[in-house]
Amino acid sequence: MDKHVFEITDIFRGAFFLCNGGDLAGVRLNGDHAGRGRQEKLVATFLIRGEGLIRLDREYRSGKALVNPLQLRESLNHLRDILFKTLREEERTRYDDRKRKDRGYQREH
Repeated sequence: MDKHVFEITDIFRGAFFLCNGGDLAGVRLNGDHAGRGRQEKLVATFLIRGEGLIRLDREYRSGKALVNPLQLRESLNHLRDILFKTLREEERTRYDDRKRKDRGYQREH
């Protein structure tokens, strides 16, 4: 059995894998979480699991990949939905963390 997990940042490649039987195993965000007044750079990594991904990856990279365009669009929309949900959860977590840190003024003197 040729079952692998690919960690990829290319949303189109991820959608291609999903169209060909891959499963989304997760999404990870990496990058600068410090903030400090500058634009934060987060990188989303999609974890795609499935059989035959090495062969599909070769087809994709060589330009020989074929896909149903409607399936590709649906897979792209699915990955975007999951990505934006993950980003919202990350932002909510960071907001809650900042709120907890700023509660120093609530202490009784």
